[in-house]
Amino acid sequence: MKKISFLLVAAALAAPLPAQAQQLDLATVTCKDFVSSDKETIGLILMWLEGYYSDQDAKPIVDFDKMKANGGKLGAYCGQNPGHSLITAADDVVK
Repeated sequence: MKKISFLLVAAALAAPLPAQAQQLDLATVTCKDFVSSDKETIGLILMWLEGYYSDQDAKPIVDFDKMKANGGKLGAYCGQNPGHSLITAADDVVK
């Protein structure tokens, strides 16, 4: 299962992003924007959030189970608070 998850994330990272999405300012993304995004974008954002909220001295390990759990919590939070900023939600859920 972990191998499949790794391959899916690797494929998502290797896939070209649409021309209009060359940059994404996460400070402006709302929970509504996040939950209505496609799976690829959600995966990329979750991967970024895991790195952003990791300790500076943390080992370079991607914990897919933790990322999946945090993604579920973030999705639940955002479903109840669609107008909140994604970063506000992540501060409450992921941090």
